[in-house]
Amino acid sequence: MGTVPAASPLTDAEYRRQAEALLARVEAAADRWLEDDDIDVDSHRTGGLLELAFPDGSKIVVNTQPPLHEIWLAARGGGFHFRWADGHWCDTRDGGDFIEALTRHASLQAGKALHL
Repeated sequence: MGTVPAASPLTDAEYRRQAEALLARVEAAADRWLEDDDIDVDSHRTGGLLELAFPDGSKIVVNTQPPLHEIWLAARGGGFHFRWADGHWCDTRDGGDFIEALTRHASLQAGKALHL
């Protein structure tokens, strides 16, 4: 297990900006996977909730948690919470990076390597 870095304090506006940038990055990756014919993934966003639906019926949900200044990731492999620290979203349990975690879980659910 890695070391969990101390959360970097964010104002509400900074949190919204960082969370929005992350959701936009994930949406763009899902669009790219579809356009490049990597996988037929359907993405649907409602406010701070982004759902990725995979061909096997499984889903990944990325959800903002404004009161906590966290991002939550729910995948077939489990649920994870991330806080802003050291310039990126870090897992609150093991310090892992959000993008790496999402890439790993999306690849597992797709049955093939996907890259964000």
